[in-house]
Amino acid sequence: MLAFLAEALFLALIGWIVGLALASGMQLVQISTMNWQSFSELAFRFTLTPEIVLKSLVFALAMGLAGGFLPAVRAARLKIVDALRAA
Repeated sequence: MLAFLAEALFLALIGWIVGLALASGMQLVQISTMNWQSFSELAFRFTLTPEIVLKSLVFALAMGLAGGFLPAVRAARLKIVDALRAA
């Protein structure tokens, strides 16, 4: 069971790293829109802060744990011989 949970957390960590890399690229993009009531332009950009990085890490690991728990429990209940026959 521990091996399945470790694998799920490792995959979540890889997903977090990829997502963080893509999000850091968003810092280069500036988004603007027109406010049609005042005819002024609103511009904003994404800023990646350490708080966002930490919260995204906690969220990724929580999702990895939640997504890996049920398969880990099912795999732990199987006999090794039965699991090898099913594969």
